[in-house]
Amino acid sequence: MNKFLRFDLVALTLFLMLVGIGLVNIYSAVYDANNTAIAAGFMQKQLISLGIGFVLIFLFQFIDIKFFERYASILFLVSIVSLLGLWAFGTEVSGARSWYAIGGFSLQPSEFAKVAVALALAKHLGGFNTRIDSVKDYTGAFVIMAIPAILTILQPDPGTAIVLLSFFLVLHAEGLPANFLYVILGLFGLFILTLLIGANATLWTIGVLSLFAYTYRRLRKLKKVLRPILLIGVIMGAAFTLSVSYIFDNVFEQRHRDRFNILLGKEVDVRGVGYNINQSQIAIGSGRGLGKGYLQGTQTKGGFVPEQQTDYIFTTVGEEWGFLGTSLVLGLFIMLMMQIVKTAYKQKTTFSRVFCLGFACILLTHVGINLGMVVGLVPTIGIPLPLMSYGGSSLLAFSVFMGIYLRVYYQRIQ
Repeated sequence: MNKFLRFDLVALTLFLMLVGIGLVNIYSAVYDANNTAIAAGFMQKQLISLGIGFVLIFLFQFIDIKFFERYASILFLVSIVSLLGLWAFGTEVSGARSWYAIGGFSLQPSEFAKVAVALALAKHLGGFNTRIDSVKDYTGAFVIMAIPAILTILQPDPGTAIVLLSFFLVLHAEGLPANFLYVILGLFGLFILTLLIGANATLWTIGVLSLFAYTYRRLRKLKKVLRPILLIGVIMGAAFTLSVSYIFDNVFEQRHRDRFNILLGKEVDVRGVGYNINQSQIAIGSGRGLGKGYLQGTQTKGGFVPEQQTDYIFTTVGEEWGFLGTSLVLGLFIMLMMQIVKTAYKQKTTFSRVFCLGFACILLTHVGINLGMVVGLVPTIGIPLPLMSYGGSSLLAFSVFMGIYLRVYYQRIQ
């Protein structure tokens, strides 16, 4: 078979299309007719990062996938050290110590931690006699996810922590009992409910629901089994509910608390912390069906959406390309994720399959949270749109993901 045809040309084409659309929209977001040097400076940095990313993708095609499997643990440890090093050598930006300043560039190690976690999980789950339903084995998987997640929370960068914990979806796909996923969703629901109605009302809600579950006639035959499970669940739920206020007031910074409050309808501040979301919604809505045209966005050109080239790049697409453009971008992401998942289930080894699923999971979480942010469904927590947002670290990290993925695809039939 022609070696060229053994590459995943579909995924590579989708990758390049999204990167290209990103570059076009970054230029539009920062373009100033009175000072074109500003846009040139942004584009130069992004193109340098893209060039390095292409070099990495190319070089990875000459490295056997067993290399990544063999050294996954070392790469994970290097990632942890890089996160710890931020306390001593990191640069604080917008209240978070998440970057290393290197010359005129900034490097965010938490972006590369996502690749390291995907590799470490793939190696762990691909180990000899590893069973995801074994307490020892799934505990090991939890530790791999938890360590970098905790370190990013302490920066503080809760957005990246949420992305890292989304690897639970990969574990679920690999056979982790669904009960763990239900517990996570339940705790998240309790967190939001407590913020909305308060701890006392939430405790009453837990009590009423528990009583209903205990007395439900279809479950009477299972009372002996359900009794300890319900008791443990109620105790855990009550304890977590009582801790929500402490977590919200002490773990989250004021900017995060403000954004949660606005999202939950507790505060309306369209000129303060809610300004970005409000202007983002105006920009996307004003694009209507076909958009206002390239470089013609009034919200974009007027600078109404701060830092539009980064986390809010999708607003440029919405305003200038309209519903047609946003549908195109979303469609490209969906096709890319579907192609990666399709490849995952064609792999002969657990390592390759889990890595591909991890890549798809990270893409899904990034896209979901970012789009939720720009339309006001999710608080602004600093999650960029993959391949499109301005930022060298994110682009390089996803280039590394793509480089390893293409190598996995290439070796699938060897």
